[in-house]
Amino acid sequence: MGDVREPLRELTNCGLPEALEVMGERWSFMILRASFNGLHHFEEFLSELGIARNILSNRLAKLVEHGILDRQPCPDDRRRIEYRLTAKGSDLLPAMVALRQWGQKYGTEVVEDPVLVDDRDRLPIGPTAILAHDGRILAHKDLRLVKPDRVGLREDGSRAEPGEPLASGDMAYYGRAQAAE
Repeated sequence: MGDVREPLRELTNCGLPEALEVMGERWSFMILRASFNGLHHFEEFLSELGIARNILSNRLAKLVEHGILDRQPCPDDRRRIEYRLTAKGSDLLPAMVALRQWGQKYGTEVVEDPVLVDDRDRLPIGPTAILAHDGRILAHKDLRLVKPDRVGLREDGSRAEPGEPLASGDMAYYGRAQAAE
């Protein structure tokens, strides 16, 4: 995958081991999915997920400890506790959608019900993809690892500067080609 190979035995300088430490087991992902679906209270998670009370308590505490969920008293009943997604937790949505799509594609007889759609036009979302800074869809062959001081340095020695990053609502043109400028 490029000029440099990751030191696979070392757990430093890579976000994957860190992410797996926090989210690397089924119940954490199921709690996160429930949070994205609007659940906020311990008893809701307990009844909707069918998880054991001690496991739920442990996983919620871990997600709070790592800043994925925020634990606060309910505004209407200060004796009850709410668990709310933080910005850090919300940033896991693309990973959740990618895992969901992978499971639907390769799972045995997985039928999407309900269907995840774009709120604006109610059509199914496109496949989760890796996008370049300018919106180009990248495949595995398009990726390369480089040392930090070589970021932006092209093979011919010239230096590239990133354009404006994509934002919510920008077009990346899934499913149809667009001529490169």
